[in-house]
Amino acid sequence: MKLFSTKSRFVVFSILIIALFLLFFDFPYLWNKGADFLNNKISLLLPHFIEKPFKLGLDLQGGTHLVYEADFSNFSGNKREAMQGVRDVIERRVNMFGVSEPVVQINKTGQRYRLIVELAGVKDVSQAIKMIGETPSLDFREKRDKSETDDILKDQQEAREKLKQGKKITQEEEQILLKDPYFRPTKLTGKYLKKAEVIFDPQTYEPEVSLEFDSEGAKIFEELTRKNLKKPLAIYLDGAPISTPVVQEVISGGKAQITGDFSLKEAKELARRLNAGALPVPIKLISQQTVEASLGKISLQKSLKAGIYGFIALIIFMILYYRLPGILASLALIIYVIIVLAIFKIVPVTLTLAGIAGFILSIGMAVDANVLIFERMREELKSGKSLGGAIVDGFSRAWPAIRDGNISTLITCLILYTVATGMVKGFALTLGIGVIVSMFSAIVITKSLLLRFPGSKIEKIRCLWY
Repeated sequence: MKLFSTKSRFVVFSILIIALFLLFFDFPYLWNKGADFLNNKISLLLPHFIEKPFKLGLDLQGGTHLVYEADFSNFSGNKREAMQGVRDVIERRVNMFGVSEPVVQINKTGQRYRLIVELAGVKDVSQAIKMIGETPSLDFREKRDKSETDDILKDQQEAREKLKQGKKITQEEEQILLKDPYFRPTKLTGKYLKKAEVIFDPQTYEPEVSLEFDSEGAKIFEELTRKNLKKPLAIYLDGAPISTPVVQEVISGGKAQITGDFSLKEAKELARRLNAGALPVPIKLISQQTVEASLGKISLQKSLKAGIYGFIALIIFMILYYRLPGILASLALIIYVIIVLAIFKIVPVTLTLAGIAGFILSIGMAVDANVLIFERMREELKSGKSLGGAIVDGFSRAWPAIRDGNISTLITCLILYTVATGMVKGFALTLGIGVIVSMFSAIVITKSLLLRFPGSKIEKIRCLWY
């Protein structure tokens, strides 16, 4: 019987062609160098393969690590929701600046909320910091009752007297000093801003900034104007009042105007900044750390070297212990690596040291599946079954253990990706992708290669199988 039937040849040929294509996608210089050589020698005019680089994280590519702290001194709403709004706005702002795959995380330490921003590959750090810092904090405030204002002013005066006398004030007194005694914060903040644009007053022709809120913001604004009819409703930008209009009527539709002594340039700049994202609460930069690209390059080289050594060790073990099935599993493992790297490029996945660790661990999971299959095959062969029967039964009996082990790993990856942040999330993502592809590699690729041998002369050479 022929070693490969027509169908067998087609299956193996298809697997190898797809793997070769993805190999050139992963490492296009392999194709491009060959194409350049042939084009120079015999003028074939071969095109270059598409070049799409891997996305590298801050620890590999270098960049900037920034830490901001939120100021809740004049905020009375839900702090966690406000920080979510800050994160979304900063992420959008950084994306507009052109930073690919920024990492923006919320961190809570005690009662303090911080925002961690990682900008991989940023060349002009000062400009990035400036643009993030320029994102304004916009909110509307209603006038406090006179008695409430008097109480706050009295408490502030007492706290100042303590400071003058050199006495230490409490954290509560610190917060009182930062309070606005005249206006109370409301729920309406820049979080609900839909767009801002420059308009001109029809009477004075002075530039103004028109604000339009989303549907939820429109409802809040309507409630505020109804509650504060014939009263002032102050507009604060970065904690400072810029306009204090008196509400003349209930305003529905979610539109408002910021008026002030603006030049046209100032109005356009304000509208641009607001459109880029107005923060629910102000933030200030408290820490800046620059990661050199050279350090990231060294880390990447060491990680890849460790991964290559581990991969070679696995292949040697599989070949020595499992012989011909080990050779086929090693080929499937190489194809597995090529497929996973292609997925990392296509998604794209931002690779960090933790992400590479997750990928290397997934290679171990792929080998584990092959080990389970081959051990079952050996048992079937030793019981006297034919190679074809041993392969089919080996896969079917090993599948429940492979399935359960991989599903439990995927559940863990899903939990880590959902709950964790930063490096742990990257680890979970690369491990999860690797585990899914490893099941395909073991069940489809390895099995397809093994099923080419039943009925051939090689089947009779038992020392190649166990």
